[in-house]
Amino acid sequence: MANTTPTHPTVTPPAPEGSAAPDSGRPAAPRLLLLAQLGNSVGDGAYYVTSALYFTGVVGLSAAQVGAGLAVAWAVGSLAGVPLGTLADRRGPRGVSVLLALVTAAAVAAFLVIDSFPAFLAAATLFASAQSGLAAARQALLAGLVAPADRTAVLARLQAVLNAGLAVGAALGGIALHADTRGAYLAVLALDAAGFVLGAALLARLPAPAPAATPAAAAGRAPGTAVLRDRPYVVLALLNALMLLRMPVLSLALPLWIAQRTAAPGWTVSALFVLNTAAVTAFQVRAARSVTGLESASAAVRGAGAVMAASCAVFAASALPGLGAATATAVLVLGAVLHVAAEMRHSAGSWQLGLELAPADRVGQYQGFFGAGVPVARTLGPLVVTSLLLGAGAAGWLLLGAAFALAGAATGPVARWAARTRPAGAQDRGPALSSAVRPS
Repeated sequence: MANTTPTHPTVTPPAPEGSAAPDSGRPAAPRLLLLAQLGNSVGDGAYYVTSALYFTGVVGLSAAQVGAGLAVAWAVGSLAGVPLGTLADRRGPRGVSVLLALVTAAAVAAFLVIDSFPAFLAAATLFASAQSGLAAARQALLAGLVAPADRTAVLARLQAVLNAGLAVGAALGGIALHADTRGAYLAVLALDAAGFVLGAALLARLPAPAPAATPAAAAGRAPGTAVLRDRPYVVLALLNALMLLRMPVLSLALPLWIAQRTAAPGWTVSALFVLNTAAVTAFQVRAARSVTGLESASAAVRGAGAVMAASCAVFAASALPGLGAATATAVLVLGAVLHVAAEMRHSAGSWQLGLELAPADRVGQYQGFFGAGVPVARTLGPLVVTSLLLGAGAAGWLLLGAAFALAGAATGPVARWAARTRPAGAQDRGPALSSAVRPS
């Protein structure tokens, strides 16, 4: 595909029966989705860098209580995606997205007043469940408003905006950390809650997608659990969850590896995080540009697995005997560059596969299941990668790299298997457009 700036698709979906046609003067659907993403991510960035100190220093929880509570919360959240995604399919993704954004805001606001572990666990579980359901409902909303050929490009823009917002939020969180007062931490939580309220307001401005036909339901199948019987899609989601182990590698295992096994200075951890965030913000759209169908998506994930394996080998080499601080830092930077390149290609490929192989009438349910890989990686990933990498050292890095390479290579055959098993007319063909998708 030519190396040009991707178009900003403007979609004019049909109005559902009984509702007014969307106002042609409204901002395009992708633009509103981008603004909602930005509002959420700024608050989230501030929350991520301050929450641990708030829960331990202000609320008075122990680090063990915070870790256990978040593990339980995200475990429950990983189970909530499918039923909440199914709700979006049945009741409409726009309304459910707005509702879940408001529930997320309420969960964050609850953190302002908690004073015990049970209250923290309840609020964190509500937060994780609403976040998992919101991710599925927003994917279904996007699928109903954006043509299939443009979805990966829009998702790439959303990911770039997410990283930019997280960076801004992290800077704001740094101010709160510097102040280190109860009021500063409460202000961060209020900002995060307000971001989700703003996101709900923006999502409410979107037109409601036209309801999809439901051939599977008409055939007498139980639509609420259909994804669990779709074996190729289940296998595809499991492979994606394995690829998502890259998340705790960067956020947890690598910082510990740098501190315990290499001669690199401590500030390297922060530098690598900034490198990752800046690269995704700047290059995610370009990395996704060539992903337009199942074959290109499979190739992207296959390549991502191979590059991720290479990054693991480089990270292992950063602890070789005799490496000085400068050399170890240079090796780590090379590994981080490979890691973020693989991350961007995997993201683009997995978005395309997860949406294109979902039946048109069950996008929310299928995205709820496919997206469960994120909370699973958050829950089990830290234990797996830290035990493997810190326990086995360089051999652990090579074993993890081999797992990435195998998962990436297996994705293409499984995606083709899934495509062969789709019932005729069941795949998502996108919204019926009253006019062609056109650049704005």
